Amino acid sequence: MQVGLKWLKDYVEIEIEPEQLAHRLTMAGLEVESVEAWEPPFSGVVVARINNITAHPRADNLSICDVTDGTNSYNIVCGALNIMSGDMVPLAKIGALLPGGIVKEAKIRGELSSGVLCSEAELGISSDATGVMILCRQPADKGSAGNVYPISVAADRSLPLGEDMGKALDLQDTIFTISITPNRPDCLSVIGLAREIAALTAKKLRLPDISLQETEEAGEQLPAVAIEAPELCARYTARIIKNLSVKSSPLWMRLRLERAGMRAINNIVDATNFVMLEMGQPLHAFDYLKLAEGRIIVRRSVAGEVFTTLDGKNCELKPDIVLICDGEKPVALGGIMGGSNSEVTNKTETILLESAYFDPISIRTAAKWLGMGSDASFRFERGVDPDGVIRAQNRAAQLIANLGEGVVCKGTIDCYPRQIKTVKNIVLRCPRVRALVGADIKNEAILRSLISLEMRVMKDETDDDVYLVTPPSFRVDIEREIDLIEEIIRVYGYDAIPATLPVISLVPPLKEKRIIIEDKVKGILTGSGYSEVISYSFVSPQWTQRLGFEEGDERTHAVVIKNPLSEDQSIMRTTLLCGILEAMKRNVHLSSFDLKLFEVGKVFFARGSGNLPCEKNQLVCLVTGAQDDAPCHSQKAVDYYDLKGCAESVFAELRIVNHTFIPGTGEPFLHPGKSSTIMLGGRQAGYLGELRSEAMEFMHFKGKAYVLEIDLDALNGAFLQPLRYREISRFPAITRDAAFLVKKMLDAEKVIAIVREIEEVLLEKVCIFDIYDGQGVPEGLKSLGLRFTYRSPEKTLTDDEIAGVHARIVERVILLTGATLRV
Repeated sequence: MQVGLKWLKDYVEIEIEPEQLAHRLTMAGLEVESVEAWEPPFSGVVVARINNITAHPRADNLSICDVTDGTNSYNIVCGALNIMSGDMVPLAKIGALLPGGIVKEAKIRGELSSGVLCSEAELGISSDATGVMILCRQPADKGSAGNVYPISVAADRSLPLGEDMGKALDLQDTIFTISITPNRPDCLSVIGLAREIAALTAKKLRLPDISLQETEEAGEQLPAVAIEAPELCARYTARIIKNLSVKSSPLWMRLRLERAGMRAINNIVDATNFVMLEMGQPLHAFDYLKLAEGRIIVRRSVAGEVFTTLDGKNCELKPDIVLICDGEKPVALGGIMGGSNSEVTNKTETILLESAYFDPISIRTAAKWLGMGSDASFRFERGVDPDGVIRAQNRAAQLIANLGEGVVCKGTIDCYPRQIKTVKNIVLRCPRVRALVGADIKNEAILRSLISLEMRVMKDETDDDVYLVTPPSFRVDIEREIDLIEEIIRVYGYDAIPATLPVISLVPPLKEKRIIIEDKVKGILTGSGYSEVISYSFVSPQWTQRLGFEEGDERTHAVVIKNPLSEDQSIMRTTLLCGILEAMKRNVHLSSFDLKLFEVGKVFFARGSGNLPCEKNQLVCLVTGAQDDAPCHSQKAVDYYDLKGCAESVFAELRIVNHTFIPGTGEPFLHPGKSSTIMLGGRQAGYLGELRSEAMEFMHFKGKAYVLEIDLDALNGAFLQPLRYREISRFPAITRDAAFLVKKMLDAEKVIAIVREIEEVLLEKVCIFDIYDGQGVPEGLKSLGLRFTYRSPEKTLTDDEIAGVHARIVERVILLTGATLRV
C-alpha cells in the first residue's frame, strides 16, 4: 500500500523522522519497502492576483492580464477562458522551472509576456489542463491589510501574495510504500496504519468527525434491497444522495488519491475511493436513475451470462459469482467492479451509494477466474470489517454531499441476513505472555498494548493475571491467545526483548526408521560410486505409455494436478523411473554414456475421490555404459550383475538376510530373460534388470541400461536385525569343494539356502566358485561348484572331523535338490 505522511498526520500526531517511523513499522510486521520524498516538480512559481484583464489587440482568443505578486506587476499574455479579475492564480515568473521547461520572456502576437499563468498540468501536480488553476475567487477586502486571501474550502490558513506555490499548497510530502501481509486487511487503510502508529508511538488516534444532514421528504426514494445469496453477501446497505453536481474533485483530494497510486476521476467516484483508502471499506456509486424499478437484488450468476464492466470488457460468467442487479439486469460484479450500464457520468444527479460485506473466498475465486483484480476485490478477499459498513457509508455520503453540493436522503437500507460472528473473550494469561516473549512485561503494559489496538479487555474475576480479551471486528486475524501475544510483542518492540542464550538439549534427537534407512542407503550408494539425482515429483502422463503399464496396474492410478504448470508436469509420479530416465536422457544428449545414478524419493497413487493419495518411499538405481574395474582399472561394459551386486550391498549393510532374487519380473519395460524380482520374506520388494529397447526409444540411445527399484518401506521390518558377535577363531580354516550336477532352472541361491538351513556349527562360510554347462555336462543340467569353509573356535580340526560334517551337508543338498556329485 502507498500512502503519504501528510495523510497519516490527519489521524495521528507523528513526531519522529520518516526513516525512524519506517523502522518502527517494519519491526512491527508492516514492512516498509521504500520511503520517498515528494517535492513539487517546479520552482520559481508564486501566488499572484489578476488585477485587470484586457483583450489582446491582435488575437481574439488571447487576453492580456495585469498580474501582481504583492511587490511587482507583470503583463501576461494568456489564452485561458476561465479567469476573472480578482482571481488568485499561480504565476511562473521569468526563469521559473516547470516540468515543461524554463519560462522565458516572449512576445506573443506583438505583446510582451513576462511570465505564465499555470494550470495544474503545467505545474505537474495533476492532469487537469482545462484552464488556469484558480486558487481563490473572492475579491480582496479593501480594508484588509496585506492582500491576504483564503486559499480553498479545505485549507485552514490564508494565502499571502508572493508566497512560493510549493509552500502555499503544502505540496512537499513523504510517500511510504508498505507491504501488507494477507492476514492484516485492517492495515489496507490509512486509518488502520495510523492506528498502528498511534499504538507504537503511544499517541492518540484521531478519527474523522462524521455528521450527516439528511432531508426529511425523501424517505420514499429508499430502494428495496433483496439478498438472494446470503452465503456470498452477508450484508448490503444502500442510501440515496440527490441534487448532485458531478465535477472535478478539489486539489487536496486529488493529491491524496494520486499519491496513494489512484487516478482521480470526478468528485463522486473520488469520494468513494477516498473512503476506501481511508477506512478500508470499498464502496460503489450507481446512477440511481439507471436502475430499473429503483431496487437492488444480490444473487448468484448463471453460467453463460455476459456482463460489461466499467472498463468496457465483456465477461462471460461462470456460476456462483455474486451479481448486483436492478429489477431487470446485472449492474455490477459484487466486490469487484461496477457495470457500464449504471456508471456515474457528468449528467448524473442522483446516486445510490452501496456499502457491503462480501464473502472473501467467493470474491477471491471470482476475481482470479475473471482475471479482474481491483482495489476493491483486493480488500474484500482479505476480509473487511462487517461492523464498519455503515460507518464508511456515512463518511462517503458526507463527502459526496459536500463535494457535489447535494443532499442526503433520510434513512438507509441495511440488509443483514447472515450475521458475521466475531471472536469474543479470548483468555490471555499474563505469565504465559512473559514466558513466550522472554521479557518481564508487566500486566499494566500488556493492558495498555491491547487497549491501544482498540481491544476490549476485562479482568478475570478469579485471577488477576488473566484477561478476557475481545478483539475489534476489523481484526479478523485474531482468534487465539497466541495471536494476542503476538500483538503484545509487536507493540512492546522486538528490539526491546533482551538477548538470552538458548537452552540447548544435549539429548540427541531420535530419527525415524525411514530416515535412518534412507541415510544409510545414500551412504552405501555414494560410497559405491553412484551419483544422487533429485527429480520433480510432477511428470508427464506419457510415461504410462512409454513404460507399457497395463490397465489395472497400480502405477496407472496417478494423482492428477488440478493446476499444472504444463502438460509435462500434470500428474504425480507413480515410479521413480520417470525422473532417473529423464536424467539419463539429458546426460546421453551431452555425450555422457557411463552413468551410475540413484534417487531416493516418494511415489504417489490415487485412492479414489475424496481420499488422500497413498505415498511410498522408493529407491531407484541406473547403470549404463562402461565402468572402471577396481583391481586393474580396465573398462568393461556394465551388466545385470553390477546392479545385483549393488542391491546385495544394500541388503548386507542393512543386515537384511531373508532376501532372494527370482528370475523374471513381468515388468513390461524389462527384458524378460535378463531381469529378476526381489523378494523379502515372501513379499515382493522390488525388481532389477535390463531395460527393453522399446522403453528407451524416446532417448535415441542404442546402448544397454540396467535399472533397480526397491520399496524402502518394505525394508522397515527387516532392517537392523540384532548383531551377534563371537570371538575370532585363532585356529586355521579347512576348505572343501563340491561340484553338483543340478537342473539348469535351479537357482543357485536355493542350494546355498539349503546349506545355511543346516546350521552346522563348524561351517563358517559357503560360496559359489564355479557354474558350468558346457562340454562334459549332460543336456539340461549345469555344474554348480560350492566351496565350504570349516573352522572351530576351540581347536584345529582334523580331516576325519571335517569329513563327517561335509558328507552330511552334501547328502542334504543331494536329497533336497535331486543333484548328483560331479566326479
